[in-house]
Amino acid sequence: MTLFRTLPLALAALLTPALASAQPAVEGAAIFKQQCQMCHVNTKGAKPAIAPNVFGVAGRKAGSSDFASYSPALKSSGVVWNTANLDRFLAAPGKMVPGTRMVIAIPDAKRRAAVVAYLQGLK
Repeated sequence: MTLFRTLPLALAALLTPALASAQPAVEGAAIFKQQCQMCHVNTKGAKPAIAPNVFGVAGRKAGSSDFASYSPALKSSGVVWNTANLDRFLAAPGKMVPGTRMVIAIPDAKRRAAVVAYLQGLK
């Protein structure tokens, strides 16, 4: 009988960190859909139209995908899209890379972190 009482608690303890770490990415997907999807595609192999495909963006050098219309500023920036750079760029794209064509920002740090978590999971 004791095993049946402790087993659910043990399972909850094991699953809670996984669920907690997945939550920002889930929230980020919703924010991406609301704020980013009007310009960016996010699936492997999808052809970009207005802005680059963000699938696999984490770890990629800025301006290095097959998108044809990168700004010269972004292409020559030398930025690699890690957590810190994604966060900085999404907070104020023109401040981080003057001359970028990206004009949409996510000023709220919590929402921005959720989008960054979502982008990092697109692999």
